[in-house]
Amino acid sequence: MKGSIGKMMQQAQAMQGKMEEAQKELARMEVTGEAGAGMVKVTMTGKHEVKNVQIDPSALEEDAEFLEDLIAAAINDAVQHVESASKEKMSDMTGGMDLPEGMKFPF
Repeated sequence: MKGSIGKMMQQAQAMQGKMEEAQKELARMEVTGEAGAGMVKVTMTGKHEVKNVQIDPSALEEDAEFLEDLIAAAINDAVQHVESASKEKMSDMTGGMDLPEGMKFPF
């Protein structure tokens, strides 16, 4: 029994190391969200930090509310890309193990 506990601890440590590396990789990742058929593009890191906003000059001819909606939609699109990439990466790490809704790694 003592050997199996030691083996489990080694596996847990190995998993923790892989998780830390995955988190670093996700933090370095950059995604681009778009809205208005590319009129607004937002580049975001895996840590949800906005790095760049590009606005097509034609979008500036619209009213402010329309432009604001495009920016919000592009940010939300980028967030969805980050979440999808994170979920995929963590799924790879957990061997496809389904976690309960709302449970995220790391805990």
